[in-house]
Amino acid sequence: MKIAVLPGDGIGTEIVAEAVRVLDALDLTLEMETALVGGAAYEAHGHPLPEATLKLAKEADAVLFGAVGDWKYDKLDRPLRPEQAILGLRKNLGLFANFRPAICYEQLTHASSLKPELVAGLDILIIRELTGDIYFGQPRGKRVATDGHFPGADEAFDTMRYSRPEIERIARVAFEAARKRNKRVTSVDKANVLETFQFWKDVVTEVHKDYPDIELEHMYVDNAAMQLVKKPKAFDVIVTGNMFGDILSDEASMLTGSIGMLPSASLNDSNQGLYEPSHGSAPDIAGKGVANPLATILSAAMMLRFSLNQEEAAQRIEAAVKAVLAQGLRTPDIWSEGTTKVGTREMGDAVLKALT
Repeated sequence: MKIAVLPGDGIGTEIVAEAVRVLDALDLTLEMETALVGGAAYEAHGHPLPEATLKLAKEADAVLFGAVGDWKYDKLDRPLRPEQAILGLRKNLGLFANFRPAICYEQLTHASSLKPELVAGLDILIIRELTGDIYFGQPRGKRVATDGHFPGADEAFDTMRYSRPEIERIARVAFEAARKRNKRVTSVDKANVLETFQFWKDVVTEVHKDYPDIELEHMYVDNAAMQLVKKPKAFDVIVTGNMFGDILSDEASMLTGSIGMLPSASLNDSNQGLYEPSHGSAPDIAGKGVANPLATILSAAMMLRFSLNQEEAAQRIEAAVKAVLAQGLRTPDIWSEGTTKVGTREMGDAVLKALT
């Protein structure tokens, strides 16, 4: 089982190091190879996704990814910015389904921005389509406007688009996931305004005919954003497009108390996956040893489950994380009065100890 380890930038190196320590402790036959990506790769090779890194990712059974980005790269041409590495990996590996669970652990209900009764026991799964929508739609660019309110003015434009096969496959992923949960899917769209999402709604409805055991609800994205704050436990599985999923999954992360707790998985048709924490590179705290490694450690658990077929090992990691939280250990992002503040390494040590 070969894993491409891509720590990236900022706190990426610190949190991935802890996840690797946990994987090493499981006594599995894992081959892990590390490569540069993002800003670190740009500094060394002049590109955020060097050919050698991409080759390694393609050959691996799974990719363990940290985070990319730093403010100092914001003035680079867009194709050279660190964030292009993750987009390039998604495209080249065919990663079309992003799984972002939002789970509020019992010990962290007080850390949520919502009342405990609204988030206690929260366990929802957001499935985001990754290869289409406005992020990849063509044409895109800058030009001089020939119409609109200001003809002759400079303008920029992007294209939102989805094909039937793209919608069908992500809908099936959502319905299959719901079968293993509470059998409810909420498809989020903006069909009242956008032709793209009227088409999305129609195709999801057609696919649903093959899943009569699953309850399907359609919801506009603005209402979904409101309901996530008002009644988050009313959801089970949410499936939506690339841009809406990007926004809603970050909103959902704050229901759990900290984005530092949330793992994610991005899969292709063969279950090869890229696994990363939902948070970013946080350059403001990089090198300080205070970043929360639990999202990355939990991402490693998802990797074991979905790409490497090691369910028992995945459950061991998840049980260890719960045990550490029950002990009252907290990194600064989830710390509160009455708990013990620890750093990145100390949290990793505690997870390792709880594995035994």
